[in-house]
Amino acid sequence: MFGDNFFKKVEKKTNVNKETILTLAKKLQNSNMKDEKTIREVIKNIADLTGKEVSKEKEDKIVNAIIKDKVPNNIDKMF
Repeated sequence: MFGDNFFKKVEKKTNVNKETILTLAKKLQNSNMKDEKTIREVIKNIADLTGKEVSKEKEDKIVNAIIKDKVPNNIDKMF
């Protein structure tokens, strides 16, 4: 689905390596991404991994977008 070029872009932008991303992706596959608590935990994990702070307002927007299926299909274009 995603090539090495995608992972290089993500790693450059976030300082998170490919193996960490793939481990997180496997964990997400087994998660209920319609459960608000689960989504908030994932957001916190990603924020911790990247060293980024996510405001409560931004977290709420992300949660709502995921629950309402408003996440873009072409996520690789974001990087």
